[in-house]
Amino acid sequence: MKFMRFATRACPAGVYGLLEGGDTLSILRGGLLDPVEKTGETVDMADITRWLPPVDPPNILALGRNYREHALETADTPPKAPLLFLKATTALIGHEEAIVLPAAAPDQVDYEAELAVIIGRTARHVPRDRALDYVFGYTCGHDVSARDCQAGDGQWARAKSFDTFAPLGPVVATDIDPGNLCVRMRLNGETVQDQSTADMIFDVSFLISYLSRAMTLLPGTVIYTGTPSGVGVARRPPRFLRPGDVCEVDIEGIGVLRNRVVAETI
Repeated sequence: MKFMRFATRACPAGVYGLLEGGDTLSILRGGLLDPVEKTGETVDMADITRWLPPVDPPNILALGRNYREHALETADTPPKAPLLFLKATTALIGHEEAIVLPAAAPDQVDYEAELAVIIGRTARHVPRDRALDYVFGYTCGHDVSARDCQAGDGQWARAKSFDTFAPLGPVVATDIDPGNLCVRMRLNGETVQDQSTADMIFDVSFLISYLSRAMTLLPGTVIYTGTPSGVGVARRPPRFLRPGDVCEVDIEGIGVLRNRVVAETI
């Protein structure tokens, strides 16, 4: 199934819909993690006024250097254990919303296409062979990163958590295998990242098991699972985001997350 969250003129606060085929969504009662109950109403995508993030996560967890080729392109040896950091939930935005280059760090903002996992039920001390049972679904994530802050701060929280630095959505797909999905980033129509999740150093089941042994993964928790090679900081010369750019995260079996880039005005 494919779920989406959106606002219309009739429902400005937002509702969930189930994609039934083509551009038609069946409106649902309740939230993403509730039992599926159709209202009997439908909406056409052309009538959507705003795409909303598909979930309100209690936490956004993210992994660094989790693709072999990405670790190599950044001149780092692959990590021996998952490299965890957190993104602020206030960084979350939806499909077609703007990524804002912050006035405090406008010059080295980078793109990172990622498969994002949404946890469906409370997970604690989960064995790896049961880890995927705790997943509700998968969506497109964009781990926007201020590279100068990332290098200068000594830790990554600020660099990864500026407002608008966590685009997510618009489709949540269930019942797919995360082990071999093509993850792409297109920048102004040019494909700059294109790699399979099979290149992950630590796969989704390992990550869920590992993280659940450190902290309780509450329903709705989002896990950004790392980015493939091809990031802007690794290009020669580096290619960072500029106002007017359009970023598209395209993940096989899920869909496309699109966001334009603007400068912050204060």
